[in-house]
Amino acid sequence: MKLFNSLTRNVEEFVTNEPGKVSMYTCGPTVYHYAHIGNLRSYICEDILEKILRFSGYDVKRVMNITDVGHLASDADTGEDKMLKGAKREHKSVMEIAQFYTEAFFADCAKLNIKTPDVVEPATNCIPEFINMIEGLLEKGYAYKAGENVYFDTSKLENYYVFGNQNEDELRVGVRDDVTEDTNKRNKNDFVLWFTKSKFEDQALKWESPWGVGYPGWHIECSCIGMKHLGEKMDIHCGGVDNMFPHHTNEVAQSESFIGHKWCNYWFHVHHLNDETGKMSKSKGEFLTVSLLEEKGYDPLVYRLFALQSHYRKPLTFSFETLDQTVTTYKKLKSRIASIPEDGEADNASVKEWHDKFAEAVGNDCNTAMGLTLLYDVIKSDLNGATKRAIIADYDTVLSLDLFKAPKEDEIDEELVHFVEEKIAERSEAKKARDFAKADAIRDELKARGIIIKDTREGVEWSRE
Repeated sequence: MKLFNSLTRNVEEFVTNEPGKVSMYTCGPTVYHYAHIGNLRSYICEDILEKILRFSGYDVKRVMNITDVGHLASDADTGEDKMLKGAKREHKSVMEIAQFYTEAFFADCAKLNIKTPDVVEPATNCIPEFINMIEGLLEKGYAYKAGENVYFDTSKLENYYVFGNQNEDELRVGVRDDVTEDTNKRNKNDFVLWFTKSKFEDQALKWESPWGVGYPGWHIECSCIGMKHLGEKMDIHCGGVDNMFPHHTNEVAQSESFIGHKWCNYWFHVHHLNDETGKMSKSKGEFLTVSLLEEKGYDPLVYRLFALQSHYRKPLTFSFETLDQTVTTYKKLKSRIASIPEDGEADNASVKEWHDKFAEAVGNDCNTAMGLTLLYDVIKSDLNGATKRAIIADYDTVLSLDLFKAPKEDEIDEELVHFVEEKIAERSEAKKARDFAKADAIRDELKARGIIIKDTREGVEWSRE
C-alpha cells in the first residue's frame, strides 16, 4: 500500500503505528447548509481510501467531527460564525440548524454509498477537552491571552508551515477583502483557541471557561476529537486540499505543541471540484447538491462513478455533458454485468488472484481509475460466470457502485417527471413566442439527459431513450 503524503510531498509506503490497525480521521462538515457535490467529492475519495484499507486487510477505526460551533466565515478568525449565519438565514436556533443539516449530510452520503465513520462527534460534545488542551498550551508557553481571547503563538515553532508551499505575502491577514486584521495577535498567523463574550456578544452557544464565557475556535476541535478517540498517535488525517492552510497547519501546531511529539504520520488531501467558473463553493451563492442532481434525473451513484474515474490529487472539472457521458458508461457497465451468465462454480484461486491484483492497483495511491480498468478486464476475461460475479462483488465492496442492482428502466420517479414536465412547459411557451431556437435548445437538453420528446396532435409525449 502506497500513499501520497502531503506532509512530505512524496508517495510513501504506508506503515501504521500498530501493525494491522489504522487510525483514520476525517474533517467533517460545518453543518450550516447542504453539502455541495464538491464537498462530497472529498468524502467519496476518503470513503474509497477507508474501503481500500479494509480490502487490503487492515482493521480501520475512522473518526469524523461535526462542526456545530466555532467556524467563522473567514478561516483567519474573522467574520460571523457560520452556524449563527445559518440560523439567522432560516430563523431557527443554531442546534436546530445543526441537527437538520447533519441529517441531510448523512442522507446525501447514504445516496452516494459513503460509509458512516465508526465515530461521529459534534464539537459541542467536547468543550471540556478543548479547555484542557488550551490550558496545557498556556502552561507550556505556546498560547497567550489578549483582548480576553486566547491565541496560539506561532512564533514559538521552528517550522509553522509544515505543508510548505505557502506564500507568506498571499497568506498575510488583511490581503483579502473579507479579512480584517486582529490587532490582538502578536504574529499575523496566530490563531484563536478560545473566543470570549468580548468578541461576539450575539453568539448563541457559550460556555464557562477559565478565560470567561465564550466558545472554542474552529481549529482546536479536530485535534481534541482526534485524540479523544484515536489517542496521541494517528495514522491518517483526511480533508480537502483547501484545509491544508490554515486549518490542518494549525492542527499540527497545537497538537504537537501539546503532546510533545509527532501527531499524525500521513495526510491525505483531495483536490477541488471545478465548474466552468472555477472552484465550486457555497460562497458563490448557487451550488449543486445531490438533491438537485436527483431532481434533474441523475442517479447519485453516477456522480460517484464520475468521481472515481479521476485521481483524487487532480482537480476535477464538472459539467452536465461529462455527467451525461458517465450516465451512459454506468448503464452500459451494469448491463454488461447483468448479462454475465450464472454458470459454473466460483474458482476460489482465481478470485484470490484477481483480489490481489485489485488491491495492488487501487493500493497505489488510491488509483480508482486503474481499479475500474481491472473491473472491465474481469468482464472481458474467459472466466466462467460464477467466478466473474464473485470477483465483481469483491471489487464492489470498494467501488460501492451497486453493480448487481439492476437499473429499473420502467420506473420513472416523481422528481424526474416534474423536471421533464417543467421543461416541456418552457418549450411550449418558447414556441408560442416563436422563439424556436430556445425550443430546440430545450429539446436538445432533454435528449442529452436521455429523454426523447415527440409532438403529437394530443400534445407532447416523452420517453426515456
